[in-house]
Amino acid sequence: MFTGIIEEQGRLNSIRKEKDLYTLNISAKVVLEGTKLGDSIATDGVCLTVTKLGGDYFEAEAMLETINNTTFKELKGGEILNLERALSPTKRLDGHIVQGHVDGVGKIINTTHNSNEIVYKISAEEDVLKYVVNKGSIALDGISLTVSKVDRNSLEVSIIPTTIRETNLKDKKLGDSINIETDIIGRYVYKFLNKEEKNSIDLEFLRENGF
Repeated sequence: MFTGIIEEQGRLNSIRKEKDLYTLNISAKVVLEGTKLGDSIATDGVCLTVTKLGGDYFEAEAMLETINNTTFKELKGGEILNLERALSPTKRLDGHIVQGHVDGVGKIINTTHNSNEIVYKISAEEDVLKYVVNKGSIALDGISLTVSKVDRNSLEVSIIPTTIRETNLKDKKLGDSINIETDIIGRYVYKFLNKEEKNSIDLEFLRENGF
């Protein structure tokens, strides 16, 4: 579990493929502190398990399904990635509950610069947007943000300059892809209230929601 508060930006040194398994080597500093093999690090919003640690890097493995269903399929060496260690019992939940399970990939289709903020408009599939509500929480590339507007085809978030500076959003351009994770609470509410779906908790429901 994560909070969506980015701790640092790492650099992708390499991504290696062996059959259906990909190994990412990522330069980092802050997220290495206290991290052990087997720990989780959210990488652009994707929960990855640390398989190797160095003095200034870590490695993590990703299955083909993860690659195909996230922005990882577009990754190249040298790219900057948002990093966050898993939530510890003593850490304050400053963002919102983020699982690191990406629901879909959106695209940046517009940016509007206001005096103290930048509004990002993100296109997404209806199957993702059905869980998004105005003023609700959302994670974009692992960043905890508040939705300022949503319709059938897109959502908008207003982002302060500090968030731009401290994440890889400053490197994003129009047309770039971005990982979207909707609010787990919103998904639960939708599941319970949607009359077309079962209003019960069973093993299938728990699997679908990351448990």
